[in-house]
Amino acid sequence: MAATVADALRRFGAAYLDQHSLSTEQAKAWRGIVACRTAALGGQQLSCDACGHNHWQYHSCRNRHCPQCGARAKDAWLRGRLAEVLPVPYAHLVFTLPHSLNGLFGAHPRWVIDTLFACTAQTLLEFAANPRWMSAAGGTPAFTLVLHTWTQDLRRHIHVHAVMACGVLDHERHWSAPARKPDFLFPVHALSRVFRGKFLQALLRAHTNGLIEHDPQGQGDAWRERQRQLYQHDWVVYAKTPLGGPAQVLEYLSRYTHRTAIGNERIRAIDKGEVAFTVRADDQGGKRRVRLVGT
Repeated sequence: MAATVADALRRFGAAYLDQHSLSTEQAKAWRGIVACRTAALGGQQLSCDACGHNHWQYHSCRNRHCPQCGARAKDAWLRGRLAEVLPVPYAHLVFTLPHSLNGLFGAHPRWVIDTLFACTAQTLLEFAANPRWMSAAGGTPAFTLVLHTWTQDLRRHIHVHAVMACGVLDHERHWSAPARKPDFLFPVHALSRVFRGKFLQALLRAHTNGLIEHDPQGQGDAWRERQRQLYQHDWVVYAKTPLGGPAQVLEYLSRYTHRTAIGNERIRAIDKGEVAFTVRADDQGGKRRVRLVGT
């Protein structure tokens, strides 16, 4: 039988919990994943009238982070987003936070996520209203934002994906194309500077008003050094017109909207105190194996 995320939690969970604490939501997800489709959640015994075979069908945990659940919810989310797609070109954009903010995310995840979404949306709205980039003098853009917080090898990497229609709905309710060409939205360097400015303004306000008091780099030299680094380097913003259109990007994003950071299909083995799983090795679909210490 193939190894699963639940197997890894059962094998190494006790040792991990001796050294770490979980939030209420994390503990709920952990319990759900371990108990999912086992006798712990109950079930029904099914029998075949023809051959007499019978077996137990155990209940699902229905936790959105469980790799065995969420398929229906994911499909419903995808159908909903596809129904909103307009008959125009689309762009796929990604707004990424620098890794120097990972500590802040660990202490104040809700603030970081809310601020990331707000600053991304504000940046896109500001550019969409600028006649330099849109034929109309202002308008309403159409975009969907999806949060990711991990890389495939389970390192923290906080970023938001945006699937955005190329154009805006103008004040007369007509669709207006981008000013430069139909499938081009905004230059990434300009997006990066505005996005960085908005996030750092929000960070300074939160720091001044005591909203992120548990920030591990929130005092003295540590705060000043991180601020210097955040202003010194360009922030990563990616933009590309997907060859397969918006459906291709939305299908990719739907795989991560209703499950945890890794699915059962990527786990290859649990042995010798380690979990072995596959990650993407290149853009051609190649895979490589990574080993993670269980404790």
